[in-house]
Amino acid sequence: MQALIWGGAVLTLLGVAGLVWCVRRALKARRAGLPDDAMRAELQRIVAINLAALGLSILGLMFVVVGIFFG
Repeated sequence: MQALIWGGAVLTLLGVAGLVWCVRRALKARRAGLPDDAMRAELQRIVAINLAALGLSILGLMFVVVGIFFG
C-alpha cells in the first residue's frame, strides 16, 4: 500500500505542476496581446491540457485515499 500512496502522491504533484504550467501559459498568452482568434485557439489548447492535469491530480488523490484506507 505504500507504493500506492507514494505513486498517488507523485501523480498528484505532476497534475498540480501541470495546472501551474497552464496558468503561466495563459498569463503569457494574455500578456502577448494576441488577436482574438489566436487567443481563442491558444486558450482552447490550454483548457484541454488543464483538464488532463486536473484529471491526473484527481486520480493521484484517489490512489492516496485508497492506499490509506486499505493500508
